[in-house]
Amino acid sequence: MTPERNKPEAKAAKSSRQTERLVHGLDQSLGRLADEFVARFGQEAAAAMRTEILEEYRRLIPGVPYLGGWRDGHSSHLTLTSRALALHRVVLRHGGTVEDSGWLLRRMMETDMQRMPRLLRHGYGRFRFTRLGKWWEEAAARKSQAREYPGDWVYERFDGDGETFDFGVDNTECGNVKYLNAQDADELCPYICDLEYVVTKAMGIGVARTKTLAWGCDRCDFRFSKHGVTSAPWPPEFAERTCGDPQA
Repeated sequence: MTPERNKPEAKAAKSSRQTERLVHGLDQSLGRLADEFVARFGQEAAAAMRTEILEEYRRLIPGVPYLGGWRDGHSSHLTLTSRALALHRVVLRHGGTVEDSGWLLRRMMETDMQRMPRLLRHGYGRFRFTRLGKWWEEAAARKSQAREYPGDWVYERFDGDGETFDFGVDNTECGNVKYLNAQDADELCPYICDLEYVVTKAMGIGVARTKTLAWGCDRCDFRFSKHGVTSAPWPPEFAERTCGDPQA
């Protein structure tokens, strides 16, 4: 029998201080979106929704899968996705749609990225193409393939040809897909995937993708280019919907 202290779920519990710090961070992000909520739902509903989203998020936090904490780079992804789920549930409750949720999440991400100094954003983007960045991502990919945590991502990182792309990342398992499926919120996942374009554009590098697990494809096929340009249109193009088949 696995000792209780070694079970991933045993390590997942957040202290009340950690929970309140997470809730406070979401509250700040929602505050910067106040005008967007008012424009869509009106002043009175927007105020109520902010409170409800924070309450929903507080309920979700204990059930977010543990992926190893700060040692796993994808832990922050599930933090974002659980925030997104809290927002989405409240949006639906107030008569909104998944498209409303997608737009609000995009604005939240854009606003949060804009608050980060451009030098820092672009610096991290460039870091991914350095020898150290390559080593770090390849090591993380190998670790993911051990499948230590059921709710984690599984992926590989490989070099490109230097012309069409510089390096690629193929996800064969996605923590966001697993989490949202378990929460009966599969419809939100393509909008979470679309945020990759927003983030990569803010980093000043290029990314292309023809498949995602969110659309039932066999993988998410990221292709990164150091000098590429990322397009992040709204509404999303969802080019991955056909899983790379232009005839579909």
